Amino acid sequence: MNSLITSANSAQAHRLKNKLNAVDNIILGDYNELPAFMLAQGKMIKLPNPQSISYTHEMLALCLDNSIDIIYVLDNKEVMLLMESKQLFTEYNIDIQVTGDEV
Repeated sequence: MNSLITSANSAQAHRLKNKLNAVDNIILGDYNELPAFMLAQGKMIKLPNPQSISYTHEMLALCLDNSIDIIYVLDNKEVMLLMESKQLFTEYNIDIQVTGDEV
């Protein structure tokens, strides 16, 4: 199973990654700037900006390209947009999980 955790620059994302340690492959992603050396290792990816009018479709394409099965969404902007399109992601067997401060 491939999982994507958004807001890679946050401590919350790293806590969640450690909590989900049993999951086969966890990828951290962020639409904010990430250091080039982190992107080069392949464990972090650049996500589309939620301000983009095609954000949902860009995220869907990214998930399909990376065989993502589940997205853990930490950013409020991303939560709103992805939850509006949850049915679309469900049709492609991609689960969207909204994660609060309990992590």
